[in-house]
Amino acid sequence: MVPPLVLDIDGTMTRPDDSIDPRFFDLLPRWDAPVVIATGKAFPYPVSLCHFLQIPELVIAENGGIVLVDDDITRNGDGDAARRVANAYEEAGYELGWGKSDLTNRWRETEIAVRRDQPLGPLSELASEYGQEVVDTGFAYHVKSSGVSKGMGIKSVAELLGRDPEEFVAVGDSENDVSTFGVVGESYAVANADEKAKRAAGTVVEESYSTGTISILEEIRERSDE
Repeated sequence: MVPPLVLDIDGTMTRPDDSIDPRFFDLLPRWDAPVVIATGKAFPYPVSLCHFLQIPELVIAENGGIVLVDDDITRNGDGDAARRVANAYEEAGYELGWGKSDLTNRWRETEIAVRRDQPLGPLSELASEYGQEVVDTGFAYHVKSSGVSKGMGIKSVAELLGRDPEEFVAVGDSENDVSTFGVVGESYAVANADEKAKRAAGTVVEESYSTGTISILEEIRERSDE
C-alpha cells in the first residue's frame, strides 16, 4: 500500500511558471492513502486545490495556522497579533508590497505575508515585539505566531486520522517545510529547494519543482507495488 502524503504547493506541485502541474490531477485522486496539502498560502487556496483535484479536503494552511480535517477546522495562530505587526510596519513607513487590493492577505486568517523585496530587519524586530516570528517561505515573509508550524499541523492531522506521523511521506522546497520533515517518516526536498529544506530532508532529488515531486511519487508507487 502507498503511504499517506504531505505535499507543499509552491515550488513543489508547481512548475517554474508557478502553475500547478496538470499531471497531479490524474495522479492524486488515484492515490490510495490520505493526501494532505500543506502550504503557507491563505486557507481558501489549498481548499480550492483539493476541490479541483477531487481529493478529500485535508489541509494545513498558513504555515500550520489553520488545519482542516473532515470538515473540522482548527485555528492555531493569532491573526490579530500578526495584523498589529503589519499595521506597525506600515506606520513605520514600509509596505506589505501587494498593492491596494492585497489579495495575498485578503483571506488570510492567522498570519500576514509581506513581499520578499520589503525590508526584513524592521519586520523581524516588530514581530518579536508582538510575540510573533517571521518565516521565509521563498514566496514571502510570513509573520506568524511562534511555535505554529506545518510540522505541528501534520501532528494534528495524523491524530485526527488515527495515523502515526511517521507513516507520512513529505515533499517540500522551503524553510517552512523543515518542521514537517522533522515529524514524518520519509522526507524529500526537490532540487529547487532552499538550503534549510535540503539539509532537513532525508533525500534531495535531482529533479526540480513538480517534476521532482512526481518522480518521487512514481518511485513510491512502484516500490509499494513490489
